[in-house]
Amino acid sequence: MQGNERSLAARAAWLSFIGGYTQEEIAQKLGLSRVKINRLIAEATEAGLVRVFVEGNAAECVALESRIAAHWQLDFCSVSPTVDDNALPLRTLAAAGAHYLHGVLERGEAKLIGIGHGRTLDEVVRYLPRIARPDIRFVSLLGSLTRHAAANPFDVIHRLVEVTGAECYFMPAPFFADSIADKKVLLAQKSLKDVFSLARAAELYVVGIGEVGSQAHMLATGTVTEKELREVKRAGAVGEVIGRFLDKTGKAVAAELNDRAVALKLEEIKGKSVVAIAGGANKIEAIKAVLESHVIKGLITDEATAKAIVDTLDGSDVAAGKKMAKR
Repeated sequence: MQGNERSLAARAAWLSFIGGYTQEEIAQKLGLSRVKINRLIAEATEAGLVRVFVEGNAAECVALESRIAAHWQLDFCSVSPTVDDNALPLRTLAAAGAHYLHGVLERGEAKLIGIGHGRTLDEVVRYLPRIARPDIRFVSLLGSLTRHAAANPFDVIHRLVEVTGAECYFMPAPFFADSIADKKVLLAQKSLKDVFSLARAAELYVVGIGEVGSQAHMLATGTVTEKELREVKRAGAVGEVIGRFLDKTGKAVAAELNDRAVALKLEEIKGKSVVAIAGGANKIEAIKAVLESHVIKGLITDEATAKAIVDTLDGSDVAAGKKMAKR
């Protein structure tokens, strides 16, 4: 297949195998005939683009990947075609995130992996095919208890045990302590000290990114109260990563909630291999804030989110790149 044809075949495969759309629906979305879509999907399969995941991407996604990675100096950026109609593209992010994590596990790239929290990571693990890796260890990066036990982040770790047979460690503590004094007491416990030591030693960190708007997942699950969320927003917060609320420049805001987080500090993982999996119309500012913090080295997102992020850039990064290329 030629470049344009391969790009179309990859997009059609994503919509079919990940999005669950019929060939008629895909034809309408791409403005092509149903016969053409049928042929593209067949070619994608024959070319080895479709296995458990779609091995390939649309050319437009590749261009977005390059722009984001260059602007924020990431080791890599993975952008997948958006197949969801919802504000939070969980199917797309789950498929792309599981593809990445499955590759890490299959190749044995990391033996100790730190795991964050949230809906997106929960879906990633749900989408992950079973792969026996009893030699690998997963460790939670934050307190695993919330006010609503049914929605606590421990579920991510629990499912990883079921899928991989790996050793998994969670932090037996609330995500946010009720006070600074309570946090000090918790951190003095040997069981928590041991998990923190393990988390600091991880070779790879996979995290989610939280928003601070009215649809914030942490608010819905009772992880934070409306009052606490208002306070961090007044302090300038636009996003959150492993319990630290950041302003648009990527700096942690001056709010007590940040100090009460029972989680690794961002300074403890900065400079290490940290990959964020996030996307959605409500998370644009949050993702940009985390990118500005330069804590993460890799970003896995969807096409609509990536395009929205790139549309906010002024083009100076492209000009700078062209200038460097001429030298």
